[in-house]
Amino acid sequence: MSAAAATATASDAPKKKSKKLLFIIIGVVVLALIGAGAALFIMKKNAAAADDEFADEEPAAHVAKDPKTAPVFMPLENMVVNLADPGGTRFIQLGLTLQLQDAKTETDVKTYMPSIRSDILLLISQRTADEMLQVQGKAKLAKDIIAAISNEMGYEVVDPEAEHADEKPKKKKSKTPPNPVQAVLFSSLIVQ
Repeated sequence: MSAAAATATASDAPKKKSKKLLFIIIGVVVLALIGAGAALFIMKKNAAAADDEFADEEPAAHVAKDPKTAPVFMPLENMVVNLADPGGTRFIQLGLTLQLQDAKTETDVKTYMPSIRSDILLLISQRTADEMLQVQGKAKLAKDIIAAISNEMGYEVVDPEAEHADEKPKKKKSKTPPNPVQAVLFSSLIVQ
């Protein structure tokens, strides 16, 4: 019996070693999965932080874009206009580009271009050099140009500042579509 007992203990020893080896392998695999999951979580967190960092650098007046259609940019001829400063010796050379909703809008704007250009020249000639050198003055001019184009073409003029003044903005029911002129961009501006 001693030979049979020796064989039984000899066969139990490899089973114990293989179970230990199996537990070690499973432990290593589990630790590797946990490490990979933690690394993936950290990478996603860093990518989100980087996205937030770049999101702060975007302009505040950024226009929401529909990914299906890109806007159309329509550059206008440069304008040289006398400013409303005392003495009438100051003038501005200004390059503008209109950001439009689509190509159809560009065709419509071209139809009204002589009137639109005249309205823009009148708006600029009412400004002083000090107004045109300030960011707020440029922003107000851009807003006024959009309103002038809207008025000329029969679009609804929406004033975003007026909507924020009331807690509950009143929506007018109008048959005219909203303005497809999305923005007025300054391509050059020289005041003398």
